[in-house]
Amino acid sequence: MNQFGRVALKGIVKRYGAFTALRGVSLEIEPGEFFALLGPSGSGKTTTLRILAGLETVDEGAVTLDGVDVTGSEPGQRDVAMVFQSYALYPHMTVFENIAFPLKMIGGSKSEIVTAVRGAAAKVRIDHLLDRRPGQLSGGQQQRVALARAIVRQPRLFLLDEPLSNLDAKLRVETRVELKKLQRSLGVTTAYVTHDQEEAMTIADRMAVFMDGNIVQVGTPEEVFARPQSMEVATFLGNPPMNLLPGTISGRDLKIGTHAVALHENYGSTERRVMVGVRPGAFRIDRAGIPAQVDLTEQLGDSVIADLRVAETLIRVRMPEKTRMPEGAQVRIAFDSEDVHLFDPETRMRL
Repeated sequence: MNQFGRVALKGIVKRYGAFTALRGVSLEIEPGEFFALLGPSGSGKTTTLRILAGLETVDEGAVTLDGVDVTGSEPGQRDVAMVFQSYALYPHMTVFENIAFPLKMIGGSKSEIVTAVRGAAAKVRIDHLLDRRPGQLSGGQQQRVALARAIVRQPRLFLLDEPLSNLDAKLRVETRVELKKLQRSLGVTTAYVTHDQEEAMTIADRMAVFMDGNIVQVGTPEEVFARPQSMEVATFLGNPPMNLLPGTISGRDLKIGTHAVALHENYGSTERRVMVGVRPGAFRIDRAGIPAQVDLTEQLGDSVIADLRVAETLIRVRMPEKTRMPEGAQVRIAFDSEDVHLFDPETRMRL
């Protein structure tokens, strides 16, 4: 495993006038790790990436790379490579010249450049396109040129800002798989910005979830999905996202309306209000369950997604494709106690 590319952000604050984009972000990325920065638009993930690249200055805090403070260093001194959403290729240059550009900037010899460019192009399978110009390439091919240009220098850190967002859905999935394989073969530390949770969940070793300029949770995709630490994370992850229903707990008893569920854990004898989180796929039709009315159903081929009204709350459930749920019908739904996530309605944090 590559021992280079250990990244640490400590208490990063970034302001644009009166607007605070990052509010004290701290983060560590291990050497060789594929790390996703996930969050909705405006949450601070791209700003964080640009600070790592040296394209933005910080108002407070420090950035270290392999233990060296690079907070004030220029982009060229950091040994990082960045792939932008727009690919940023030079239209008047051939693919070969685009990939070779970073090596020419640091004065590599002609034979070294040819070897390195051909090697990088072969890794992303565009070695047959080296004489073309970007205007003659598809979006997917342009994206590979941008990747080859980034890896040709063998940087310590690879920064990717929404690199797949301009591709169609099928190509995005294919390229995602290739990108993960490429990163594994290079062993290079990679920070990857995306608002697409499916992308982050499938590609990342670990991820940080950004909300309003803060990191609200860090962990493996499995950890963050299985134990969201707040209602915001719970309702951001998952497609459809987690449902939240008002309820009360006392001891081991959870009540939603008049319906009771026995929990494994004892929460003390005092009754308290909670928000009950249940993923859409955890529900089942059960005669002894919670009454609900079917508002709308969507057939997805292998499953049915239904909008149900439980008292005043609208929830979404995912059922097997053979489940019959006519719109307007009254049904009863249930879930198991191990599928329950409990949150404090005031702090919005996990209990």
